[in-house]
Amino acid sequence: MSTDASQSLRDWRRWNEQRTAAVASSYGPLSLTGTYWLSDFPDGRIPSVPGDWRADGDEVILTADPAGDADAEDALTVDGAPLTGSVRLTADHAPVHESRVASGGRRLVVLRREGEWAVRDFDPGSEARRAFQGIEATPYDESWVRPGTYRPYPEDRHVRVANADGKERGLGLAGELFFELHGAEHSLQVAVEDDGTLWAVFADATSGRGSYRFRFLRPAAPAADGSVTVDFNRALLPPCAFAPHFICPFPPPGNTLDTAVAAGERQVREG
Repeated sequence: MSTDASQSLRDWRRWNEQRTAAVASSYGPLSLTGTYWLSDFPDGRIPSVPGDWRADGDEVILTADPAGDADAEDALTVDGAPLTGSVRLTADHAPVHESRVASGGRRLVVLRREGEWAVRDFDPGSEARRAFQGIEATPYDESWVRPGTYRPYPEDRHVRVANADGKERGLGLAGELFFELHGAEHSLQVAVEDDGTLWAVFADATSGRGSYRFRFLRPAAPAADGSVTVDFNRALLPPCAFAPHFICPFPPPGNTLDTAVAAGERQVREG
């Protein structure tokens, strides 16, 4: 193995370890125990979630339980202070462990999608986190690191795709990523993140059989000429593979490869 290949293997092992640690962390995806859309709870009361939650235009009004209605350990705090009365909230964009609302060790995250408000309940004591035994991943193989080319669209495209919760939502796409696999050219439609990195939702011939039904790919930002490295060793399981309460988008039309990608993360190991 060349020096470069040895370094790539070490980098992948470090990435794999960090990825597993992040997933298993107290407020990683395994700790999500529910996503509750406020439109489903017009009385403001979410089962097992303290407080009264009501959508009010561009904000959510959270009102504390009446005194004595909740155990002290379940009492709500906002920004680290006990909540008495009401507070207006907007969507959380910070990491889960920095979310404004907590209840004991749980974090209650405010979410907005296409104008609809929801509350997510992250519990470090979740059953999924207790059962987690690791991520099944294919050993690193340099042949799955492919040169690619990113070609942006003249303007962003928006498509409607099914999500993991059964609803259809919009997905923004900025361009296409071209690469060669098994002697044939393939492409994936991708979004561009705020930091310039690419993001694709894709399926392949192993999806639903040797691997989860779809996966994510996050290549680095392309160079000025559009060149980019496509490393399928770092294909990721989506959050909904770890907890069914996420609303991951399914692959858009054209992002199901007609070849097997026997690389990257495959399944969640559970005890």
